[in-house]
Amino acid sequence: MANICVIGSSSMDLVVTSSKRPGAGETVLGESFKTVPGGKGANQAVAAARLGAKVSMIGRVGDDHFGEAILNNFRANEVSVDNVEPVTDMESGTAHIVLAEGDNSIVVVKAANDEVTPAYIDKAVQAITAADMVLIQQEIPDETVEHVSRICAEHGVPLLLNPAPARPVKDEVIENAAYITPNQHEAAIMFGDGRVSEALRRYPNKLFITEGSSGVRYFDGQEEVVIPSYNVEAVDTTGAGDTFNAAFAVALAEGKPIADSVRFANRAASLSVMKFGAQGGMPTRQEVEENL
Repeated sequence: MANICVIGSSSMDLVVTSSKRPGAGETVLGESFKTVPGGKGANQAVAAARLGAKVSMIGRVGDDHFGEAILNNFRANEVSVDNVEPVTDMESGTAHIVLAEGDNSIVVVKAANDEVTPAYIDKAVQAITAADMVLIQQEIPDETVEHVSRICAEHGVPLLLNPAPARPVKDEVIENAAYITPNQHEAAIMFGDGRVSEALRRYPNKLFITEGSSGVRYFDGQEEVVIPSYNVEAVDTTGAGDTFNAAFAVALAEGKPIADSVRFANRAASLSVMKFGAQGGMPTRQEVEENL
């Protein structure tokens, strides 16, 4: 059983479905509204747990009913919340999601997630150093991501950086990370338009660019490799990237070869989009293996 430590955001997703995405100044009628637990960190933690890993979450929630619901959801999915503390007099993070025309648009309000500070991380170092793999994203402060990268480098713990939402990443963090998984948009912001192939060659078997329905691209030390994705009819793409990252982390932590780890992650991500909700469609280990 892989021991995965996830450091990142927890939020409540407020999800509206509509047949049409509103433009600026436009009002459209929605078809449904739901609240479901989310946040990139929480999504990845739940996905990893469903895939059979032992998962410890490091994060913050608000002192509100959303925070209580987020914690209960972790417990229901067998994710350790020993290092998920409520922030007094602050609301939980929220994500406001519009599902329309086969894709999603998202506005994130970080709130309590901004309190995942370097000092807070220092109180949870034991969970980091005990892990087979640490998984982190960018819905928490930059300085925290940098701090975690140093801790992992110092203790020899592999760090998988999912650089989302997109923003520039310091060279120090890139060097400290064992694996980096941007999508095409995030890769362009990190390395510059037109320089992605150069970046792939600079970071063989380290930089993995997810290209949606086209698959995942990386450089294996000799050539660029594209592991194709699986064609499915998508119901809700929210959380597909989080499922990919969690599955990739679990497979790598278990010692699977890189290409097999990418295939495993692609299959998990493809299954995740076939049901509603960022976490609602996340598959179990058995479901992924049966469909590989």
